[in-house]
Amino acid sequence: MGSESHQPIHVFFFPLMGHGHLRPTIDMAKLFAARGVKATIVTTPRNMPLIYKTCGINIDIQIIKFPAVEAGLPEGCENIESLTSLEMVQNFIKATKMLQQPLQQLLQDHQPSCLVADDFFPWANDVAAKFGIPRLVFNGTSFFSLTICHAMRRYEPHKKVSSDSEVFVIPNFPGEIKLTRKQLPNFTQQEVETDITKLLKEVTEAELSSYGVVVNSFYELESDYADFYRKVLGRKAWHIGPVSLRNKGAEDKAPRGKESSIDEHDCLKWLGTKKPNSVVYICFGSIANFSDSENCFSDSLLMEIAMGLEASEQHFIWVVKNGENEKEKEDWLPKGFEKRMEGKGLILRGWAPQVLILDHEAVGGFVTHCGWNSILEGVSAGVPMVTWPMRADQFYNAKLVTQVLKIGVDVAAQQWKRMEGDTIKREAIDKAVRQIMVGEEAEEMRSRAKKLGEMAKRAVEDGGSSYSDLNALIEELRSHCP
Repeated sequence: MGSESHQPIHVFFFPLMGHGHLRPTIDMAKLFAARGVKATIVTTPRNMPLIYKTCGINIDIQIIKFPAVEAGLPEGCENIESLTSLEMVQNFIKATKMLQQPLQQLLQDHQPSCLVADDFFPWANDVAAKFGIPRLVFNGTSFFSLTICHAMRRYEPHKKVSSDSEVFVIPNFPGEIKLTRKQLPNFTQQEVETDITKLLKEVTEAELSSYGVVVNSFYELESDYADFYRKVLGRKAWHIGPVSLRNKGAEDKAPRGKESSIDEHDCLKWLGTKKPNSVVYICFGSIANFSDSENCFSDSLLMEIAMGLEASEQHFIWVVKNGENEKEKEDWLPKGFEKRMEGKGLILRGWAPQVLILDHEAVGGFVTHCGWNSILEGVSAGVPMVTWPMRADQFYNAKLVTQVLKIGVDVAAQQWKRMEGDTIKREAIDKAVRQIMVGEEAEEMRSRAKKLGEMAKRAVEDGGSSYSDLNALIEELRSHCP
C-alpha cells in the first residue's frame, strides 16, 4: 500500500550510439515499462529510427544533437559502426563528452527519478548528482568480464610471465581461469596512455562511484562471478537478463538492427528444409568490417573461412559485412564456391535476423566474435559455440564459454591475438566447426547449452532470478522517489 503514494518512477536510458549498445538498452527499457515504470530513451537524430522502429508506444524518445562536425567527424557520423580509423574513434569520444550539457538540460526539463547511462559516459555520474538522482551504469557485458577486469587491474598477472604465449592463472579469482598475453585485449597491455585508455580509466572510476550496475545476465549462468562482484568486491549490481528474451514473437525478434539482407521469411524457409542441429551460423558482429586492416579480415583470411566451412561438410549461414565500399567482385571467394554450396550454404551480405536464425531448430552451432549480446543470444538459443574474439571484453567472454560453461571451443587455441596475418587457417576452422556440430563432444556441449537456454528462459519469467532482481531494483528506486 505504501508504494501507491509515490509518484510514478521515471527512468531515463542513455545508451552509447552503437547497435550493440542500443539494442539491449531498448529491450531493457521495454522491461521497465512493462512493470509500470515510465521509460525514456535519449539518443541522437541518426539513431532515432532504430529505436522508433523497435520500441513500441510505451517508450518515450528524446533527441539531442550529436556534435559530429564540432568534434572533427563527418556530418551525420553518429554511430560507432561508422567509424573507420583511430582518429575517428578519438573524435567520437570527444563528441560524446560534449553531450553532457544537452543531457543535463533534458534532466532539468523532465525531472526523471533515475538515469541509466552507458558506461562510456563516465561524466553521467556528475549529471545525475546535480539533480540528486541515482545513476546506474549499463556496460553491456557479463559479471565474469567485470570481475576479471578488476583482477587484471589489481594483480597484473600478465606482467609476471616471460612471453606472450606463457600461461598464467588469474589470482584470487573464482575458478582456475587460464590466459596468455595473446588472449588479452589491447588496452590491458598498453603502457602509454591514449584517449581510449584514459576513457577506460574514467569508466572504471565512474563505475565505482555510481549508485550501481545493471547487468544483462542471469544468475544461473555465472553465479560465482555475480556473488564475487557483489559480495567480495562489494559492488551494487542487479542481473535482469537476458533482456533479448523480452521479445517473444518473430515481429519483435527480426528488426534488431539495420534492414536485413534477406527477408526473414526466406531465411526461415531455407532453414526449414534442414534437419535439426545441422546448420552452423557464422557471424562476427555489427562492427566486424572485413575491409578494415585493423581487424585483419584480409581477403586471404576470408578465403580460409570459406575453405574451412567447405571442408567441414556442414550446412551453414555465413554473414559477411563488407562495409560501405563493397567490392564489385569478391576475389576472396574460392572459385566456384557459391555454386558448390548451393542448397548447402547461404552467404548473407549485410545484416541478418540473428535471433530468429539462432532460435531455429535447424541451427546447431554458432561461430561468434563473442560480443556479449551474441553470447547471450547463443546461450538463450541453447547452441554450442566456436569462439573467435576480436577486441575488448570478447576475449574474456570467450573464456567464460570455453573454460567455465564448457559449451564451446576456441577457433585456434593460443592464436587469438587479433587474427594477425593469416594465423587462423582453414584446418583450424574445419576442426572447430566439426567439434561443435558432430560427435560425442558436440552432443555433450549441446546438452549443456540446451540446459542453460532453459535456465535463461526461466530466469526472466515471473518468479525467476532476473525477474525478481528487476523487481528489487524498481522497489529500491521507489524509495528514492518523493
